[in-house]
Amino acid sequence: MKRKRFAIFGCGYTSRYRHSLCRAFNTAADEIGVDLVYFNSMGMIGEINAQYGDYEFDLIEDVDLAGFDGIIYDGEGYNVEGMADKVIRKLRRAGCPVVSVSNCVDGFFNIEFDDAGALADLTEHFIKAHGFTRIGYMSGPLAHPDARARLEAFRSVMKKNGMPENGAGMFEGDFWFHKGEEAADFFLSQPLRPQAVVCANDYMAIALATALKNRGIKIPDDIAVSGFDGTIEGQEYLPHITSATRERLDIARKALRILANDGKEESGQESVRIRPRPIYTQSCGCSRLDYRYEAESVNRLYEINRKFSYALYDTESSLLLLNKVENLHDLEELIKDNPIDFGAYRAFFLMLLTDEENRLSIENDFTHSTGKFSPIIWIDRNREYSRSERTFDTSNMIPESDRDKSHFYYVMSVHCAERLFGYAAIEMEGKDIFDEFYNIWLLNIALTLEGLLKNDRINRLIGRLQDMGIRDSMTGMLNRRGFDTRAREALSRLRDKQTVCAMVIDMDGLKRINDEYGHYEGDSAIKAAADMITKCCDSGEIAARAGGDEFYIFSADYSDRLLERFNRQLSEAIEAYNKVSGKPYKVSLSCGAYLAETDSKGRIEDFLSVSDARMYEAKMKKPGKRR
Repeated sequence: MKRKRFAIFGCGYTSRYRHSLCRAFNTAADEIGVDLVYFNSMGMIGEINAQYGDYEFDLIEDVDLAGFDGIIYDGEGYNVEGMADKVIRKLRRAGCPVVSVSNCVDGFFNIEFDDAGALADLTEHFIKAHGFTRIGYMSGPLAHPDARARLEAFRSVMKKNGMPENGAGMFEGDFWFHKGEEAADFFLSQPLRPQAVVCANDYMAIALATALKNRGIKIPDDIAVSGFDGTIEGQEYLPHITSATRERLDIARKALRILANDGKEESGQESVRIRPRPIYTQSCGCSRLDYRYEAESVNRLYEINRKFSYALYDTESSLLLLNKVENLHDLEELIKDNPIDFGAYRAFFLMLLTDEENRLSIENDFTHSTGKFSPIIWIDRNREYSRSERTFDTSNMIPESDRDKSHFYYVMSVHCAERLFGYAAIEMEGKDIFDEFYNIWLLNIALTLEGLLKNDRINRLIGRLQDMGIRDSMTGMLNRRGFDTRAREALSRLRDKQTVCAMVIDMDGLKRINDEYGHYEGDSAIKAAADMITKCCDSGEIAARAGGDEFYIFSADYSDRLLERFNRQLSEAIEAYNKVSGKPYKVSLSCGAYLAETDSKGRIEDFLSVSDARMYEAKMKKPGKRR
C-alpha cells in the first residue's frame, strides 16, 4: 500500500524555532508512516533586502496540489509582504484537507493557540506567586494582531486585580531585538520603577534584560522579566527567560492525525485549541542558576562555534570553486566532491525548467516554461532512487525511492532575481532539517546558473561576431576567408593520402538578369543558387560564396560516387526551382570539379585552379555562352 504524502508550506525553516518544528513533524510522520514534502521559502534575506523572497512564489504557484493527501500551512514564518495571502489563496484551491498550525485561517482546519490565555497566566504568576503590584508591559507592534491580543490579555488581568490596565507603563516594541535600549530607558524613567516587565515575546525579553543589565539592574532581583514563545534562545540566555511554549511535537501529532483522518478531529471538531505551557525559570526568580549545567552549556557553545567556523571555511572554499564552473557537468562534480557542511543528506536533486524544444532555463534560446523539469544534478548517496532522464512536472516533483520508510523532502526554489531556473529537492539523513549553510549553497548554485546563462550569451555573441568575419551577409554561407580557413583546417588533418574534391560553381547569365530585371532580382537569384548548393552539401562538404556569383566547395574525403550524387542533386534542385519560382528568368549554374589524391601538404589553390578551368569549359559548351 502506497504511503500517504502530506505537503507543508512554510518559510524560514532554518531558524531555530522552525528547525525544531521540522524535527517534531518528522518525528510524528515517522510514527504513523507518512511522507512529508516541505515547500520551504527563504523569504526576506537580512533585514533590508526582501528581493529574493519576492520571486519564490513563482514555484509555489505552479505546484500541483492534487498529488498530496493533505496539507499543513505554517503561515507564521512568511516575512515578505503579501506572500502569506498568496499561499493561502493557492491552498484554498486544494482538493485535500488543509490544517493551519500557526494562525487561524477561515476555511482551513485550525490548530489554534490560546496565546492570550498563556500570557494572562504569566501575568497572574507575577501577581499571585511573587506578589508584584508594579508590572510593566513590552508589546509587539500594535498593528500586529498577535501583539494586540496579548496586550488585551495583560490589560484584562491587571484590571481584574484592581491595577491600572497599562500597569507600570506600556512600551511598544518590534517583536525583535532592536528596541531593548529604548524600552529599558522607558521603564527606568517611570515614577515608580516596575518590579517586573511582561514582554510579548522572548526576543524582546532578551533585548530588554540585556539593556537593563548594562545599566546595573539585576535580573530578577531588581526587575523580573518574562517573554513568550519558549524559544531556544530564551532558554539559553542567562538568566533563562520565563516564558510560555507551544509544544511542537503535540502540534505535529495533532495536525498529522487530522490529515490522516481526512480533515476531521476524532471528536468531530473542526478546530483544536491549545494553551501554551508556562515555563517558570530564572528571569522571574522561580529557579536559580545551575552552574555545572551552565558550564557544560558553554562547552557546547564552543563546540557549535568550532563547527560553525569549519563550515564557514568549507563555504568560502566552495564559493571560490563555483567561480570556475563552466558547465552543468562541472557543477554536478563540484557539488558531489565539495559539499558545504550543512548536515548529512541522503539525496539531492536539481531540476531545471524546460521549454517546448527541451531547452533548459539556463540557455539563451529558452522560450517559456512548459511546467516540465529536467534532472540536472542527481546525487543518490545510498542508491535508493532509480535514475531517470525523463522530465518531471509539478504533479510529480520527487523521484521514487525504493526505501520502505517515511521520507522527508525539502523543496526550494532556485532562482536569481526574477528568473526561475527550477527547484532543488533534498532528503536529509535524520529527522533534522539542514542549517543555514544549505541556503548559502542554493543561493550560490543560483548565481552559478546565472553565470552560465551569461557565459552562454557572451559565447553566442562572440560566435556571431566571429561569423561576421567568415560569413557572407547575403546568403549566410561562408565567405572566401571562411572557406580558406575551414578548407585548410580540413586538409591539415590528413595523415595519409586521401581523395579530396574541389568544385567551382558559377552562375550563368547573372549580368543579363541584373540588366533586364534589376539588381534586386540578381541578388534573389544568387540567394536561390546559394540555398540549392547548401542543401546539396549533405556529405560533409565545405561550401562558400567566393564573391559575386561564384561559389567554392571542398571536401577532404570524397569519391566519384559522391561527386555524381552531388551533380545529380544540384541539377534536380535547379529544375525544381525553375518550375515553381514564377520568375521571368531561369537560374542556371556551371560547375567544374577536380578529384585528386593528396595529403596534408596539398594546396587548396591548386585544386581550385583546375576546378575553375573545368567550370569555364563547361560554361563555354552551353548554348549562348551566357556570362
